[in-house]
Amino acid sequence: MHATVHLLTSSDFPPLARRAIETLQLNLGYRCNQSCVHCHVNAGPNRKEEMTDETIEAVIHFLAASPEIRSIDLTGGAPELNRNFRRLVIAARAHGLRVIDRCNLTILEQPGHEDLAAFLAAHGVEIVASLPCYQEENVDKQRGAGTFVASLKGLRRLNALGYGRADSGLILDLVYNPQGASLPPAQAALEADYKRYLGERYGIVFNRLYTMANMPIQRFGSMLISKGQFNSYMSTLRAAHRDENLEQVMCRSLISVDWQGYVYDCDFNQQLGLALMDGDRSRLHITDATIAMLEGVPIRVADHCYGCTAGQGSSCGGALDSETAPAPTCSA
Repeated sequence: MHATVHLLTSSDFPPLARRAIETLQLNLGYRCNQSCVHCHVNAGPNRKEEMTDETIEAVIHFLAASPEIRSIDLTGGAPELNRNFRRLVIAARAHGLRVIDRCNLTILEQPGHEDLAAFLAAHGVEIVASLPCYQEENVDKQRGAGTFVASLKGLRRLNALGYGRADSGLILDLVYNPQGASLPPAQAALEADYKRYLGERYGIVFNRLYTMANMPIQRFGSMLISKGQFNSYMSTLRAAHRDENLEQVMCRSLISVDWQGYVYDCDFNQQLGLALMDGDRSRLHITDATIAMLEGVPIRVADHCYGCTAGQGSSCGGALDSETAPAPTCSA
């Protein structure tokens, strides 16, 4: 893929080293009930890749041997489509871990998953849900026809269980992604717009909004190339780089595991096949990994890393500095 080749060339991105590891992010597979334009994984209904029973067992063993880990972050595809999803959630909660589910909302309405929302609530799973706009036309343009209505049904189902409501203890955060080759707007201001619009029009409540930059890899990278926007988008990211964001980027305290069990610095490096800097190994598997061998080592960087440090910054937890960004809008 042309986007990948470009990003694997030499980069002047500043060097980074990992600190104490607190989060284990797991990609449970590329199968998804949606095919979003901005997807950096190129997930969809026809993908077959899925984390196996054996790899799930290795992950659970790693968690048991790693008291430093405080959170697991489950992603995909739609992570809930992995048949071991619930087993993994139960095991992680038994270890006292915070569990985050990167949920696309529409999975909650899929046949066979009608009890999924109740399961998530029963185990106190935090939900980070993709809703790239509060307006139907923009959401359906980015994620497919009918997605907005299905997402609202999912949100109402979650709200009915207490998600997003004050003092319930059930966290429901939403995620905004720009529609095209632009940086996300200011997170705090856009969150206020989301809460006002969704609350007044649909009675929907949630805790926080995360704004995330689209990464120029996989499906989104291909789209940029097809429109002749790839180089200009990369220039936008580089021009907006802020050194102060380097202190908070997610890779400083996170490791990412792909569906086969191999360990990477982050989900984006995983998609580009950028292996960990681990001596002579070409790839490190979770069965051979320990926290001690991963903390303090250099992080593999390339030009796509500017997507995490441009403007207000962008990570799996949203903006790094919510005050430095363009004016809010969800029609970008």
